[in-house]
Amino acid sequence: MSRAETITQYNKALRQGRKSCNERILRGEYPYLQVLDEILDGSMAAGHVDVGVIEIPMEEIVGTKTEGRRSAFAADFMPLLPANTEFAMKWMALCEAHLSEEGIRDPIHCYEYMGRFYVLEGNKRVSVLRSYGAASISGSVIRVLPVWSEDPCVRAYYEFSESYALTGLYQTRFTRPGSFLKLQTALGYDPDHVWTEDERRLFASGFARFREAYRKQGGERLPLAVADALLVWLKVYPFERLLDDPLAEIHKSVATVWPDIRGLLQPEPIAVSTEPEDAANDKEEPGLLGRLLGARPSKLNIAFLNEYLPGESDWIRAHDLGREYLEAMMEDRVKTRAFYGLRTPEAADEAMETAIQEGAQVVFATTPSLIGACRKAAAKHPDVRILNCSVSMPYAGVRTYYSRLYEGKFIAGVIAGALSQSDRIGYVASSPIFGVPAGINAFALGAQMTNPRARIELHWSGVEQDPTQVMVQEGLRLICNRDLPTPDRMCEPWGLCAAAPDGSLRPMAAPYWHWGNFYVKLVKSIFNGGWNALKSQDGRAVNYWWGMYSHVVGILLADEVPAGIRQLAGLLQHDIENGSLRPFHRVIRSQDGVLRTDGGHWFSPEEVLHMDWLCENVDGSIPKFEELLPFARPIVRLQGIDRDHLPPEKEATIL
Repeated sequence: MSRAETITQYNKALRQGRKSCNERILRGEYPYLQVLDEILDGSMAAGHVDVGVIEIPMEEIVGTKTEGRRSAFAADFMPLLPANTEFAMKWMALCEAHLSEEGIRDPIHCYEYMGRFYVLEGNKRVSVLRSYGAASISGSVIRVLPVWSEDPCVRAYYEFSESYALTGLYQTRFTRPGSFLKLQTALGYDPDHVWTEDERRLFASGFARFREAYRKQGGERLPLAVADALLVWLKVYPFERLLDDPLAEIHKSVATVWPDIRGLLQPEPIAVSTEPEDAANDKEEPGLLGRLLGARPSKLNIAFLNEYLPGESDWIRAHDLGREYLEAMMEDRVKTRAFYGLRTPEAADEAMETAIQEGAQVVFATTPSLIGACRKAAAKHPDVRILNCSVSMPYAGVRTYYSRLYEGKFIAGVIAGALSQSDRIGYVASSPIFGVPAGINAFALGAQMTNPRARIELHWSGVEQDPTQVMVQEGLRLICNRDLPTPDRMCEPWGLCAAAPDGSLRPMAAPYWHWGNFYVKLVKSIFNGGWNALKSQDGRAVNYWWGMYSHVVGILLADEVPAGIRQLAGLLQHDIENGSLRPFHRVIRSQDGVLRTDGGHWFSPEEVLHMDWLCENVDGSIPKFEELLPFARPIVRLQGIDRDHLPPEKEATIL
């Protein structure tokens, strides 16, 4: 390489460094290299680990260990000193070495803290190689461990330091705890799998291609690790596509999941809709916002995806009756088609694609297990309205829906307290999923309203084979059993039941879902512009969580319920419907004696959905995952109140 060429390269890097420096000053940012000694003090480091010589990702080198060379470089390691300085002469000599047959071989020496590298020796080598676009540089690394804390960033870093022993790569650094296990699962590896050299090479290659697409989409402006965004992408697409697809296709695929990537930035990634648009008058004329947000459809083709046949599942039967109700109420504007028996991801994907190819503009998937098919379809068909019957699924492309059944449970508890003669009332909960503790607590508070001495004895059908009969044998004569799936099943032992000594159950008061009302109101909302009015501009997902006000939850009473109690139940339902009564708006203490609210604080919808505690008059506990029977575990992985702390499984949907 000639002297003139090295001067040209230096001047090019110098212009880049000065431009970078000026731009950062204009943005109010620090324009020079960060200095680790100024970031850390003695109390912030828990120890040092000699990592050895590794290939350091160039983009992760952000500063120097000491302040000695700080002003010689811009923040991107491009030079700032004039070309006639000794510094520039040494820089240009390294240019010649880099382009010679020998190259720059000596590793730099640096410190790594929280995934970022700070150079102790070799700043100019980093600068030269970065000016030529090198992706990495060899370096001898000392890792500085932060002092442990519950801060999510610190927890995620300790997780990374453990995962590094398996991967040997810095590209697998996340900002959220638990992410590495999800990556292992997404790649088809066991949690403790040690990556081979070929696996490292292939991952680094695919990661580089994803990173390029991510940055082109604007990822550099987001305070996320590239690995965070990659994990979102891997929940929809297989990793092999990063190795096989043209870059243009990878760019398109990143764009399809971009709303979900941006959703990672939200402290509350889900916007909860507690009532339908125009619920007060149920009109079909669009509101002002609906008119402003674009044209409304005149007719809709709607598909329903079901995991089982109606004859196999009361849950599916309830939704299928809801579909039939929707058709009967809106037959001139709605056409539906139902798909059943979608027990495998492949079957669900195929049915989803068939429905959309046949013209479905709206798709309802009636169980949480179908969320994977929903996410794939939402990425591929962003113009189709896709909904999954679940809660707390933070995916902007898929809306979720459920109902506030705890309102009916509260009234059932009031009736139980009034009817109870022993102060002991049984309760059968399903599994510890979102909303279930709220139902238990609402029932307990209702019972306490009419019987201050009432104690709720809690059992779980996801833990015991037949908890109802266990309670009958223990002498309980009032038991809140499983929820009524449809209003036509009141003659069966659903809801609050009176138990006879022989084990027979007689229904007294049963909260129920009315999915037909939900589907009619949701579809009317689409017709009148409510769908577009709820479109989140900040990347959050939308969760419909409607209750008695919307008439998607109700309660049926048996003829045996005394007239006075029946009248009280009617008054309570009326007050819940008009918003003047909220079951949790009172003084509440949990089992551990903690004051959860003094009566002046109204729980937000998110707080109610994510309750993980029980009221003080509940005897029993929330079971741990390992206590659950096998049939209950899949739904808890998807919707469990502790799902974020469960290690993922390769066979299950990765959330």
